[in-house]
Amino acid sequence: MFETKEEKRYWRRYIYIWINYALFEELEAENIELTRGVYKNCLNLIPHKKFTFAKIWLYYAQFEIRQKELASVRKILGTAIGMCPKDKLFRGYIDLEIQLREFDNCRRLYEKFLEFGPDNCTTWIKFAELESILGDTDRARAIYELAIEQPRLDMPELLWKAFIDFEIEQQEYDHARKLYSKLLKKTQHVKVWLSLAQFEAVIDESDSIDRARDVFEQAYKTLRTANDKEERLMLVENWLDFEKERGTKESVARVEKCLPKRIKQRRKILSEDGTDSGKWEEYMQLVFPDDEAVQPHLKLLSMAKRWKKGQDDVSTSTNVNTDNDMSTAKATTETETETEDDNVPLPESRIDDEEMNDES
Repeated sequence: MFETKEEKRYWRRYIYIWINYALFEELEAENIELTRGVYKNCLNLIPHKKFTFAKIWLYYAQFEIRQKELASVRKILGTAIGMCPKDKLFRGYIDLEIQLREFDNCRRLYEKFLEFGPDNCTTWIKFAELESILGDTDRARAIYELAIEQPRLDMPELLWKAFIDFEIEQQEYDHARKLYSKLLKKTQHVKVWLSLAQFEAVIDESDSIDRARDVFEQAYKTLRTANDKEERLMLVENWLDFEKERGTKESVARVEKCLPKRIKQRRKILSEDGTDSGKWEEYMQLVFPDDEAVQPHLKLLSMAKRWKKGQDDVSTSTNVNTDNDMSTAKATTETETETEDDNVPLPESRIDDEEMNDES
């Protein structure tokens, strides 16, 4: 016997045969009762305790809508949700009630939907958006507040962003700041800090630039304790862009001093079993100015490199001077040798002089 997922895969083609059969009877043969019977027989065959197909339920409901049988539509979709509460069925039912302008029914469906999936952020957001469209901002805010208090959420970042955007849209900037503050107690992710800084920078208030700069400074101090240096680099780069656009030369220079250096280092490569492979690899390490103050060995390493470079320069200069001195000494020696040779009298000349003296 097939597993549930595998079995459903084989059922899918079978379901499409039933759907095409029902559409043929409705649109081509125009036999309404036979079409209704096709949908009912198909639904009776599906093992709903194992799995179901939201598509067949929704096609059946849309068929009854075309027949203007709204009571039957609600009965079909209510039965579907009771037997197998799938997201697609809930959304289809809610979309139907929105089209019919039955907003109280929509609220009841959203409440039922959230009972089955309280961790579904998309459902919370759609529910709040519905209330916002209807003009009930207090109800929308209450839904968001209830949503962020849930112990487990599938996409919390999406929910928080929707809530903050809602408050900004309502121009409730203090509420938005409180939400950012509450979110930063849960996470210190750099994207949250950047979003807050951008929010402060774009709102039309007299102290918006100072507020945004304060956010960048606070974020920089907070992320100093984090191990993710790439996030710190992202923060400083965005901060620098902000200062270049909205700040002064002094503020730009101050942020540029916070940029890290890239230092090439080596580390051992471990094999798959965790043992030393005997090989090394080079990698670039980001070293921030604050890190050098906290870690003296980095500063010592930098000083050692500068000393070695200075020694190499001195050695090169010494070698050049030594070569010049040796060349000069050699040239002087050759000159002295030539001079001494010129001053020594020839033996023949001395003998001739002596002989001349004797003769005289």
